Amino acid sequence: MADKLAKYRSKRDASRTPEPIPEQAPGQGDDRRFVVQEHHARALHWDLRLERDGVLVSWAVPKGLPTDPHVNHLAVRTEDHPLEYLDFHGTIPQGEYGGGTMTVWDTGAYETEKWSEREVKFVLHGERVTGRYVLIQTKGKNWIIHRMDPAVVDPLPPLDPMLPVHRAKAPKDAGAYAFEFAWGGRRVLVHIDGGRTDLGQELPWLRPLAASFGSRSAVLDGEIVTLSGVEVLVCADLLYDDGHDLTAQPYERRRAALERLALGAARWQTAPSWPGQAQPVRQAAREQGLPGVLAKRLDSPYEAGESRSWVYFPA
Repeated sequence: MADKLAKYRSKRDASRTPEPIPEQAPGQGDDRRFVVQEHHARALHWDLRLERDGVLVSWAVPKGLPTDPHVNHLAVRTEDHPLEYLDFHGTIPQGEYGGGTMTVWDTGAYETEKWSEREVKFVLHGERVTGRYVLIQTKGKNWIIHRMDPAVVDPLPPLDPMLPVHRAKAPKDAGAYAFEFAWGGRRVLVHIDGGRTDLGQELPWLRPLAASFGSRSAVLDGEIVTLSGVEVLVCADLLYDDGHDLTAQPYERRRAALERLALGAARWQTAPSWPGQAQPVRQAAREQGLPGVLAKRLDSPYEAGESRSWVYFPA
């Protein structure tokens, strides 16, 4: 019988990588276990591995397992891996095959409903993902993975930016608002899914931000601002997070969720916000040469287009 791990071994040097490289041909497993690994290699992807006949049959899934049955994801068949990979995590040195950091994203048991050369139908029982999936070969190494069960996330609604009304003065009931700087930059909604952003081509410096989210989906509302000659994303609102639509939530809750993300790096940051502090924020904006201040009602949902719940007034 051919050694199913021959190809795996041929791509790895035990003296250079921490990956398990068993010397013997694989034995038999129980064909029940699976693992999904998040792999920050040259391109971020997730590795789905199903135990089968003593090895882990593997696919690289660039955008992760789909959560919506209406959206299929590409899955690329890779070489079989040893069973020891079920709990492998670590850093594969750069320059080696698959160089980068690998973590266990989910693990558990699965049930096989169908297994053929071109179609694999199975049910996952993991800690993070459960449900029926099917892998279908399309051409060569390329397959698609499809979720067969209903969606487990809120659908992403069509989104347009929420815009403030313009007033000459701050709202009188300052305690009902949070006050933020109006930066005078370019407004953007940043969609992040599968470690990638729809602005990646236009603004490639945002790609590391998207990769840092891993499989967590999000929509950020912010501005592209030039600070000290460098473009920076200043994030002010969170509209969608990890499968949950937040637009109906009051601004105060959305803001708390945004702050929990702890976004802070050289090219992106969370906009500061001060509840009830109209005049101090206006004075600070004036001193920094900013055009104005945004007042956002703490109880306001996110509404596309102009809304009286948000007020812009000049510094």
